[in-house]
Amino acid sequence: MRVNLLCHAARAIIRALVKLRVIAHGGESEQGEERSGKGSGICHALPASPFFLPESPQLFCLKMSTESLQAVRGMNDILPEEAERWLWFESVVREWLHSYGYRNIRMPLVEPTALFKRAIGEVTDIVEKEMYSFEDALNGDQLTLRPEGTASCVRAVLQHNLLYNAPQRLYYSGQMFRHERPQKGRYRQFHQVGVEALGFAGPDIDAEQILMCARLWKLLGIRDVALQLNTLGDSASRMQHRVKLIAYFEQHTALLDAEATRRLYTNPLRILDSKNPAMQELIAGAPKLMDELDSDAIAHFAAVQQTLTEHGIAFEINPRLVRGLDYYNRTVFEWVTTRLGAQGTICAGGRYDGLIEQIGGKPAPATGFAMGVERLLALLQDDGVDFPRETMDVYVVHQGALAAPFAHQIAEQLRDANLRVVLHCGGGSFKSQMKKADASGANFAVVIGDDEVQANQVTVKPLRGGEQLRVAREALAGMMRA
Repeated sequence: MRVNLLCHAARAIIRALVKLRVIAHGGESEQGEERSGKGSGICHALPASPFFLPESPQLFCLKMSTESLQAVRGMNDILPEEAERWLWFESVVREWLHSYGYRNIRMPLVEPTALFKRAIGEVTDIVEKEMYSFEDALNGDQLTLRPEGTASCVRAVLQHNLLYNAPQRLYYSGQMFRHERPQKGRYRQFHQVGVEALGFAGPDIDAEQILMCARLWKLLGIRDVALQLNTLGDSASRMQHRVKLIAYFEQHTALLDAEATRRLYTNPLRILDSKNPAMQELIAGAPKLMDELDSDAIAHFAAVQQTLTEHGIAFEINPRLVRGLDYYNRTVFEWVTTRLGAQGTICAGGRYDGLIEQIGGKPAPATGFAMGVERLLALLQDDGVDFPRETMDVYVVHQGALAAPFAHQIAEQLRDANLRVVLHCGGGSFKSQMKKADASGANFAVVIGDDEVQANQVTVKPLRGGEQLRVAREALAGMMRA
């Protein structure tokens, strides 16, 4: 069917090309008469008339490629065995978020490119190097696969006026896209859980989000993670600090690597986050943002620390913990591990009071964080953390002319009773079907032959130990639930 459709489309294209005189010097004469198509055309296998094309795909001169297709590099399939772990993780996360009053929001995977340029900044690695951006061929719109979720979430909140009546606690999950060099814990399509609290100004919500993360690590059984904390102050403080940073690094330009040189006048704060060993002494002597903070920012940060201390949450103040995005301010934090190499950050967040206005809304406070799902699952797998696997309750085995329709009825009857049922399909002997029943992990096999149908009964065989017995059809569901 698909080949025929392709061939019809190809015929239409070639007819159009013929009329445009692309094939075989042909075309139409000035009087509009069709030529015979005899020249040195690109498709000699065609019949003499260029307007007659063979209907059979085998006769058409279009070769179908036999090359096997693979997933895009850095974008991975999640196969059923692994997907079970994902489903368990997602259910734990969903219940955890609901326990803190967060509600789900779902945004498109594709957004206007302008959203991310405005929110993230045009002079950033994400916008300059990593975004999957393209022009919509139908209308010329500039679009981008979302590289992060915060900007999309804020756009949705503003577009639908969600902050009109009250602050919002929201969460989302799904795919993000960045064109990076794939490695363990870093992929071109990756998954995040994002948590955003919009309309809350105080340090209490900052602290609560960090406490939320600590609770999740306990629920999941994740160990060996540490909390790093910092404050970026407010915009005026950061501008003062920016001026001093530039002046300091200008005095040592010979010691700056290429990346630091590129960032010197566009985003000098990110130089502090450099991992280049040759620059660590230089960075250690740089001016400290903490020295520029005003009293309100200092009090805000102190309140966050006090709450964490009261709850027994250990943390390290890391003055080099910065954000490459201009909209961040005050509290920033990361949960890190040493067990994932360079990709050790499993969760990062902070306050971004400037973003809502930056995107076009009225000024409003906000704070949030995001977790990398692949990195968290890698930690769980390394630790050998077990998780409950989905199992089937019943595997229905059947053979015989009367048994097939009866088996369908029995399977639906058991599903009505909220049991998980696999109905054997594809035929086969009772012996081969029983092997598949055992391999399915089901607790019971329900065996149906023509004899059982005539007696309106089934044979129940426990697959994990127990006696086989005959059961009346109407008593089967109750027996399974007992």
